[in-house]
Amino acid sequence: MKEKLYIIKIGGALIDDDELLEQFLEQFSEIQEKKILVHGGGKLATTLADKLGIKQKLINGRRITDKDTLDIVAMVYAGGINKNIVAKLQQKKCKAIGFSGADANLIKATKREDEEIDFGFVGDITEKSINKKIISKLLKLELVPVFSAITHDKKGHLFNTNADTIASVIAQALSVKYDVELLYCFDKEGVLEDVDDPESVIKNISEEEFSTLKDEGKLHKGILPKLENALGAVKNNVNKVFLIKETELKNHIEHHHAGTEICL
Repeated sequence: MKEKLYIIKIGGALIDDDELLEQFLEQFSEIQEKKILVHGGGKLATTLADKLGIKQKLINGRRITDKDTLDIVAMVYAGGINKNIVAKLQQKKCKAIGFSGADANLIKATKREDEEIDFGFVGDITEKSINKKIISKLLKLELVPVFSAITHDKKGHLFNTNADTIASVIAQALSVKYDVELLYCFDKEGVLEDVDDPESVIKNISEEEFSTLKDEGKLHKGILPKLENALGAVKNNVNKVFLIKETELKNHIEHHHAGTEICL
């Protein structure tokens, strides 16, 4: 029987709220099983870019990571945010250790190729990108890896990589060895049928249902990357995948009825 492993992803809204982050990390630290935390960024990178006069470039709503922007996100994501989370977890007697993908060659990415848009220093990853041997050794040592959304190409370049994708791909890579449960924690009760009604949680979503909801325009565009990554995990042997509210982590771990479950 495989050992249980929770892989939990949190985003910028939580990171920007000191009180909520503190509450979440308290619940996270209480999880007794093996666990990995993946975090995105918050407003700090944008705020710092504004202060430095570095304009953020968007094409069709998608961020372009030029060299100046990369320097900022690497400093903020892999530096300030990552170490702040690790320090708070240490305070809670959780043996956390913070990483970018470059550390110990844990996540090797390739530069995103697009015929129409040059996204700059944006990296894409697959299951083969993950150094699961070293991550497994860290888990065996009872350490708790905390990953930022920064990867590398083993040629001396850093990349900005989608944190939802990092969580999904790590989950896929480690599902060979562990009974993996992937949790996307965000500021809603789950996937909502009506974005303005917190009671309208869709309890289960399959690939077919996702396609229907997407075609009917019932899904907020912000939830689409999470759902696509969640479905990718389910299709690649990750045992359980949920989208839950950040404040419901402990409730979900204990009772398994919070949020939306993604299934085949």
